[in-house]
Amino acid sequence: MTQPQTSLPLSALEQNDAFISRHVGPSQDEQQAMLEALGLDSLDALINQTVPGSILLDSPLPMADSRSEQDVLAELHNMARQNTLNRSMIGMGYTDTIVPNVILRNVLENPGWYTAYTPYQPEVSQGRLEAILNFQQMVLDLTGLDLANASLLDEATAAAEAMTLCKRMSKAKKANVFLVDANLHPQNISVIQTRAEPLGYEVVVGDVTALIDQYEPFGVVVQYPGTYGHVTDYSTLIEKVHAKKALFCAAADIMSLVLLKSPGELGADVVFGSAQRFGVPMGYGGPHAAFFATRDAYKRSVPGRIIGVSIDTRGNKALRMAMQTREQHIRREKATSNICTAQVLLANMASFYAVYHGPEGLKTIAGRIHRLTSILAHGLQQKSINPVNDSWFDTLTIELDDAEAAYNKALSAGINLRRIGDTRLGITADECTDRLVIETLWDCILGEGHGLSLDAIDSELSRSNASGIPASLVRESAILQHPVFNSYHSETEMLRYLKQLENKDISLAHSMIALGSCTMKLNATAEMIPVTWPEFGQLHPFVPLDQAQGYQLLLESLKQQLIAITGFDDICIQPNSGAQGEYAGLLAIRNFHLANGEAERNICLIPASAHGTNPASAALADMKVVVVKCDTNGNVDIDDLRSKAEQYSEQLSCLMITYPSTHGVFEEGIREICDITHQHGGQVYMDGANLNAQVAVSKPADIGADVSHMNLHKTFCIPHGGGGPGMGPIGVKAHLAAFVANHPVVSIAGPNAENGAVSAAPWGSASILPISWVYIALMGAKGLRAATENAILNANYLAHELSKDYPVLYTGRNDRVAHECIIDLRPLKEVSGISEEDVAKRLMDFGFHAPTMSFPVPGTLMIEPTESESKAELDRFIEAMQVIREEIRQVETGLIDADNNPLRHAPHTIADLIDPEWSRPYSREQGAFPVTRLLTSKVWPTVNRIDNVYGDRNLFCACVPMDAYIEA
Repeated sequence: MTQPQTSLPLSALEQNDAFISRHVGPSQDEQQAMLEALGLDSLDALINQTVPGSILLDSPLPMADSRSEQDVLAELHNMARQNTLNRSMIGMGYTDTIVPNVILRNVLENPGWYTAYTPYQPEVSQGRLEAILNFQQMVLDLTGLDLANASLLDEATAAAEAMTLCKRMSKAKKANVFLVDANLHPQNISVIQTRAEPLGYEVVVGDVTALIDQYEPFGVVVQYPGTYGHVTDYSTLIEKVHAKKALFCAAADIMSLVLLKSPGELGADVVFGSAQRFGVPMGYGGPHAAFFATRDAYKRSVPGRIIGVSIDTRGNKALRMAMQTREQHIRREKATSNICTAQVLLANMASFYAVYHGPEGLKTIAGRIHRLTSILAHGLQQKSINPVNDSWFDTLTIELDDAEAAYNKALSAGINLRRIGDTRLGITADECTDRLVIETLWDCILGEGHGLSLDAIDSELSRSNASGIPASLVRESAILQHPVFNSYHSETEMLRYLKQLENKDISLAHSMIALGSCTMKLNATAEMIPVTWPEFGQLHPFVPLDQAQGYQLLLESLKQQLIAITGFDDICIQPNSGAQGEYAGLLAIRNFHLANGEAERNICLIPASAHGTNPASAALADMKVVVVKCDTNGNVDIDDLRSKAEQYSEQLSCLMITYPSTHGVFEEGIREICDITHQHGGQVYMDGANLNAQVAVSKPADIGADVSHMNLHKTFCIPHGGGGPGMGPIGVKAHLAAFVANHPVVSIAGPNAENGAVSAAPWGSASILPISWVYIALMGAKGLRAATENAILNANYLAHELSKDYPVLYTGRNDRVAHECIIDLRPLKEVSGISEEDVAKRLMDFGFHAPTMSFPVPGTLMIEPTESESKAELDRFIEAMQVIREEIRQVETGLIDADNNPLRHAPHTIADLIDPEWSRPYSREQGAFPVTRLLTSKVWPTVNRIDNVYGDRNLFCACVPMDAYIEA
C-alpha cells in the first residue's frame, strides 16, 4: 500500500497560500512562456525594466502572509458576530426590507449579474439595460415626472445633484440661495451644505413655507414625507416657488409613493430618493441606488447615466446609454456632474423587486406598513400620547416625559428607536414590522399593563376608514401599468425572466473583459460570500456604535491594510465611488489651504491625459483647471508643468495626476513632478484608478502624493455590478487627516467635528467592504506582489503580441507598458476606413467585450487584461485581434468591400444567420463563427449594431410597449 507523503513541510500541508494561484490567472509555466516571449527570465527582471528604480519598494509590504479561504472567512465571521442585530426602527431614509430569495440568489449572488461592466457596448448588455430601463419606468410612475436616470450613489448626494441642477436651470439667474427644509434627513442637509460651500451657494435651513416669503431662491427642497414623519401638501408652496422662477425639489420615500400623491402631480420639478427599501439590505449604509427624476426640459442637465431606446441596423428596438455627451469624458470641468457611474446592481434589484411584486403587491406591502403605523399611533393616542406629527406614512415622532427610559426599554427588547433631542423619539415601521413589534413598543412606551388590543384597534380603523395620509394626498393615479410589472409574479416566471436577461449580457462569467482603466479582475466567491451575511446586511447605518463593533473592527482592519499598501497616514472610508473620492480628497486639500489662510490657492493643474472626472471634481471643489501638456510619448511635459507651477505659484492648490499614467506607462519623472508641485506650495492628488500596477511594487505616499483615492471596485476586487457599486476611500498624509469628511449623525473620530459629509452614510457603502478585506487577507504581502507582477506581465505580453499587427501608442522605459496598453487604430483607419468602433463590435463575434474605446485618445483601444486572466485566455484574445487584422488587410487590399464586410456589419446575430435575404459577399459562417472554437462555445449578441444618433435625436427613456418587442 502506498504510504502518505509525511515528509512535506508544514507550509505545503496547510496550503495557506493556495488562493494566490487561484486569483492569479497564469500558471507558472504560462508565466515562464510569456516572459520568454518578452526576452526575460523572471518577473523581477520585468518589474525592474518597467517600474522606475526611484520608486521601487526594496522590501515586502508590512502585512501578514496569505491564509486559506477557510481561515479568513472564519476570522471575518468572528468579527461579524460582534454586530448586534436589533430591529432598527430609526428610519431617516434606511429601513429593513425583505429581499425576495429569487432575486437574492439569482441577481445579488450571481456572477452573471455582479461581474458585468458598464454597458458601453450595449449590443452585449441588453439584459441589464432592460432592467435599468424598468428601474427608470418605475421611478417615472412613482414620482409623476417625465425623465428618470439610471440611478445615483445615494439619497444625500442626489440631493446635492438636485441643488446644482436647480442652479443651472432656474430662470432666477441672479439668485444664489437654496432653501432647505429643516425636515430633511440630517445627512441630506449636510451633504447639500458640503456641496454648496465651495460653489458659493448660500444654503438657508428652516421652515421653507415661511422662508419662501423672505428670500429669492434658485431652488427649494423638502422631504416627502418629512424626517419626523409629517406628510405635507406642498401645492401652495410650489406655486410660490415657481412664481419666483425657482425650482422645487422633493426628497421622496419610494415606498410611500405607492400610496401618496406623486410629487410630480403636486408640481415638483425634481424628485429624488433612495430605492433601498425596494429589496436592498441596509448594509450599514450601502450600497443602495438613489433615484432621480425631473422634467424633460431639463434632460441636458440631468446628472448620471440615462438609458434610452434606439434601433439597431435591422430597425429593431435596442437599448443604450443616452446623451453621453453630458458626461465627464467629453465635458470635463463643464460636465453636469463628476459622477461617472451609477448603482446598477442595486437599481436592478430594486426594479426586480417591483417587477416581482407588481403594483398590487407593492400596494399590499405599503398598505401594511401604513396600517401598522396607524395602529401604533392610535394605541398611543388612546393613552393620551399624541404623535407630534398629525399625519404619517410610516414614521411617528412622539414626545415623552421620560423618553430615555422608553428608549432604553425598547433597546432591552431588541428594538432601536431614533433619539430626537432629550424628549422625543422617532419610530419608523417597515416591511419587516409585525404585530409583535407593535405590541412590544406599546409595552416599552406605556408599560406592560396598558390593556391595548391590536386586533381591536385594527377593527376600529377598518370601521372608521381612518388613515394617517391626508385625503388630498392619497394617490389616485395608477402605477406600474406596463406589462413587465404585471407578468412575473410566480417564482418560476421570475426566475426565467431573470435568466433571460442575464443571457443577453457578457460578464466575467463568459470571458475576459479587458477594459483599460477599469480593472475587471476576479471577484472571488470567497470574497463575495460575506456580503449576504445578515450580520453585515441588516445593520442600520445609525445604530449605536456598540451594536456595530464587528463593523468597527472590520473598518479599522481595512484601514490598516490600506495604510500598509499605500503608505498614507490615515484613510477616510466615506466616499462611495471613485469620483466621490476625488471630490473628497480635493475638499480636504481646499480646507487645508483655507485653514492656513491661503484661500487664494485655487488652481488645479491637470495633465491633458487625465480622466474626465478629474477636471469635473476640481470644478465642484471651486478650483480653476489649468491643463498641463503631454509630450509625444504621452508623459507629462515637465517643462510645461514647471512653467505653469511657477506662473501660478501663489495660487497653486494642487496637481491631479494618475499613476501609472492614463496612457498606461510608469512616468520616469513622477518624483520630480511631485517635487515641483510641493515647491510651489501645492498638494499632490494621485488618482488611484491605476493602483493595480502599484500595489506591493511602489507606494503613492512614498512617491510624493498627499492624497489619493483607491478604487476598491478596481484594485481590491469589489465587482462592478454592471456599472456600480463602487467605493473610493481616500488615503491622506497626516497634515490632511483633520480635513476629511465627518458625519452629522454618527461622529467619526479623527476629522474635525464640524466637517460636513460627502456621502449619506458615515462609512459609505459599508456592506461591500468585506470583499476588499477578504481579498487582501487572502493574498497577503506575497500575493499582492504577485498580482501586480502578473498584471504587468499580462499587459506587456499582450502589447508585445499585438504590436506585430497594431501600433502600440505609448511605451515607457525599455519599451514596456504598465498594467494596460493602448493600440492605435488611426493609421489603419486612414488606409482601410475601418474604425475602432468596427473592431470593438467585431470582437463581440468572438465572444469578447471590447476594450475601452477612444479613451484617453480618440481612435484607439485601451486594453487591460489584469492578473486574473490566464495565458490561454490572452491567446484567445490575441487570436481574435489577429483575425480582425487580417480582415482589415483584406479591406486595405480590396479583397473585400470597404463597406460590405464582417467588420462593418458586426456584431452578427441569430437574426443574421437565419436571414433568407443574406446577400453579403462573405459567408454566414465567417460572420458568426470567425474561429472554430466558437462552434462549441458562442455568446450571441441579441441585437445588431445600435444607432446612437437615432437614440439621442429620438430620446425615449421609458419601457417600450411589449408589443414593440414582439414585433421586433
